[in-house]
Amino acid sequence: MEQLKTIGRELAMGSQGGFGQSKEFLDLVKSIGEARSKAEEDRIVLHEIETLKRRISEPDIPKRKMKEYIIRLVYIEMLGHDASFGYIHAVKMTHDDTLLLKRTGYLAVTLFLNDDHDLIILIVNTIQKDLRSDNYLVVCAALNAVCRLINEETIPAMLPQVVDLLAHSKEAVRKKAIMALHRFYQKSPSSVSHLVSNFRKRLCDNDPGVMGATLCPLFDLITIEVHSYKDLVVSFVSILKQVAERRLPKSYDYHQMPAPFIQIRLLKILALLGSGDKQASENMYTVVGDIFRKCDSSSNIGNAVLYECVCCVSSIYPNPKLLEAAADVISRFLKSDSHNLKYMGIDSLGRLIKMSPEIAEQHQLAVIDCLEDPDDTLKRKTFELLYKMTKSSNVEVIVDRMIDYMISINDNHYKTDIASRCVELAEQFAPSNHWFILTMNKVFEHAGDLVNVKVAHNLMRLIAEGFGEDDDAADSQLRSSAVESYLHIIGEPKLPSVFLQVICWVLGEYGTADGKYSASYITGKLCDVAEACSNDETVKAYAVTALMKIYAFEIAAGRKVDMLHECQSLVEELSASHSTDLQQRAYELQAVICLDAHAVENIIPSDASCEDVEIDKNLSFLNSYVQQSMENGAQPYIPETQRSGMLDTNFRSQDQPEASLHGLRFEAYELPKPPVPSRIHTASLEPSTELVPASEPAYPKDTHQVATVPSVSDAGSSELKLRLDGVQRKWGRPAYSSSAPSPSSSTSQNTVNGVTQIDAAGSVISKAHKTNDSRKPRVEISPEKQKLAASLFGGSSQTEKRSTSASHKVTKAVSHAAGKSQAPKSAVVSNQVTVEKTIHQPPPDLLDLGEPAVPSTTPSVDPFKQLEGLLDPTQVSSTANHGAVGAATESPDIIALYGKTPASGHSSSAAISLPTNGDGVNFTAGLLDATLSTAHAEQLSV
Repeated sequence: MEQLKTIGRELAMGSQGGFGQSKEFLDLVKSIGEARSKAEEDRIVLHEIETLKRRISEPDIPKRKMKEYIIRLVYIEMLGHDASFGYIHAVKMTHDDTLLLKRTGYLAVTLFLNDDHDLIILIVNTIQKDLRSDNYLVVCAALNAVCRLINEETIPAMLPQVVDLLAHSKEAVRKKAIMALHRFYQKSPSSVSHLVSNFRKRLCDNDPGVMGATLCPLFDLITIEVHSYKDLVVSFVSILKQVAERRLPKSYDYHQMPAPFIQIRLLKILALLGSGDKQASENMYTVVGDIFRKCDSSSNIGNAVLYECVCCVSSIYPNPKLLEAAADVISRFLKSDSHNLKYMGIDSLGRLIKMSPEIAEQHQLAVIDCLEDPDDTLKRKTFELLYKMTKSSNVEVIVDRMIDYMISINDNHYKTDIASRCVELAEQFAPSNHWFILTMNKVFEHAGDLVNVKVAHNLMRLIAEGFGEDDDAADSQLRSSAVESYLHIIGEPKLPSVFLQVICWVLGEYGTADGKYSASYITGKLCDVAEACSNDETVKAYAVTALMKIYAFEIAAGRKVDMLHECQSLVEELSASHSTDLQQRAYELQAVICLDAHAVENIIPSDASCEDVEIDKNLSFLNSYVQQSMENGAQPYIPETQRSGMLDTNFRSQDQPEASLHGLRFEAYELPKPPVPSRIHTASLEPSTELVPASEPAYPKDTHQVATVPSVSDAGSSELKLRLDGVQRKWGRPAYSSSAPSPSSSTSQNTVNGVTQIDAAGSVISKAHKTNDSRKPRVEISPEKQKLAASLFGGSSQTEKRSTSASHKVTKAVSHAAGKSQAPKSAVVSNQVTVEKTIHQPPPDLLDLGEPAVPSTTPSVDPFKQLEGLLDPTQVSSTANHGAVGAATESPDIIALYGKTPASGHSSSAAISLPTNGDGVNFTAGLLDATLSTAHAEQLSV
């Protein structure tokens, strides 16, 4: 009650300006809050800017007033206006000795400046001084500024002091020091790479807040290099177990959940460490199962922890019981009325479906409800789930649904994503080539130019290659169906440019192949396309080339060519076009028409678009001509790499080695020589046209010597010299040697082989859901939903390959194009893996003290724990008797004695209560492995 009265008095004082702010400042805040429009707010702020510019430049301003002016500048910056005229005053306030003013200055500076600002250099010394302060509040303010303002160039100036603060007596300082080191690592990983072991040490801190802050940098480190931190699995599991058992103080609870943010971070770390590792995952099964049972799902934070548990289960090595618990959580999410929980359920189902595909069939009606939900975000997430569970039996329904949704939205970014997914699913699981072509037509027609150009090229290659086998009838049927569909679509308005290019190419190649359509009909359609796209030169080029192919095929077949009037006018128009490409195509068309059948057949063979063209790079057919020309006195050809660009051949031969040696030098500069006083006679100052030879250059000789003109007198050569050190001695452009790019390191990931456990988990889950569903009353389901569910989930649950030969041949054309590019990539990856193996370093030790560990036999007592005051003298003998095995198997209670706060919840019978130093809690005993402790004990003994 007394606290409520105090708060009331403080609020009353604040409304009257009792916190040190004037009534003018409070009126400013009130007027900004009551502004009814942006224009009125801008008018108030601009008036305040003019007032502050006038007042802040006055001499001898009291510190109290200056503090208020700085806070008013913060308000101006927060509202989006420029307050740069007051930045320097905020920097000056950080130099003040008063704690309140210093903290106000640091707050304003961190909000005003960024790490690249010019004023940063003015506060570096102030931050260094404040980091050595005896007042821990000043140190905390300086550490806050370090996290916000220090850039990569100033990290070395702050790094030693921040590392020293890791051993500070105040837990708030240690926590902020960890955060500062984490920020340094994000800015420049190489500058703190030798200090990674400090994060391991702080994981054993007595304060849970410091330990929780250490989890953030460890998560980033584990994300990059998992194998170096496998030894910490037992430590993370021990921490998570004790947090879940409510052994932390009540101050860490949030909505009656024990330290939920620490739990979420630990679950993320365990998901990384347990991925593909059966031994590490087995250590996690118990604690993750306990969280599933104990977690409260009535609050948002409890559901967040459950969702993270499902993500962890989907990442680690599969376990049937955990998969069953995750399926129950997903079922509760999907049956909830909250759209947020449904979204989490769809996302969790998409993660778990990779390990147990049967789970999706159990929730098929819930998935259909989400697909028909008006919430656009939930609908998009459901489409992602359907994309993951697509197979040959349900691809038609899913792709049709995705195309319908793509037509209904206006978001070009998401429309591009859906179009690419439809194309990918159609290429992988198409039941027939006819369906594939119709689907691609829909995608091109409605997605427009958002479709990738590679998709159009893959479609043309598929139509050209056909089924890929000796089935000419099927290939002809495929091409005929494509021509019919394109002739039907070509009359529609506003077709995308990429789609028109595909149509022109197909009509030019196969428009008259089956004899169903005449050449005049096809050429008339192509001329209509060219006239409709008068501003698109690419479509015009495709149309003219298609016309040339059709006329060439007619001439090769011996038929008479009658060019339509509109085709003639089109060719004449393009012959005078500003585009040289269109001009060339038009002239080529006129030239081809005038040739005979044999020549046309050799120039443009029928159905040869996918045949490999042999290219003679050496131009061997010109050998006889070259030989005859050289016999007649012609000069031999000089490659471009051997040309120097100079007229004299002597200089050319001299220039080539210099160009190869001319590059970047990394040698140290020459030390300056003491100046020698020169005595220049009057006779030597007369004008002369002769050059005096220079002395020998001091750097290594990597250029050729240039002949110098001898001087008349030897005295002149010792007194006045023309220095030519490092001066390039030729005309022309210099050549620089390029360094070979270093291969980037690549990582490989092992595949999880858990098929037997997944099948077992699926059977357990299905049995559990059958028993749960039998207790609930039946709900009437509409026939439409039953039909849609049967089409989506009715097929086999396992991943299917295309059974028919026709469906298999659709993707063969696409894979044929991608197969050539995969071979060189695999070679590069193998080289990268080889380089990575050569530069791999062993993982850092948990408590690396910089001295080599001396091998020893059976250790009796851990001196490190004894130095820290973690063991009583009475426990030394018992510790020696138990040995390393007992230390590794038992899980100690490391938080139960935290401060003077009694631990809430039940304690485990296997936990060992350890004494503490003062009022702190000992995290070290439960986190250090026995073998690591032994090694460090030997280091300390040395």
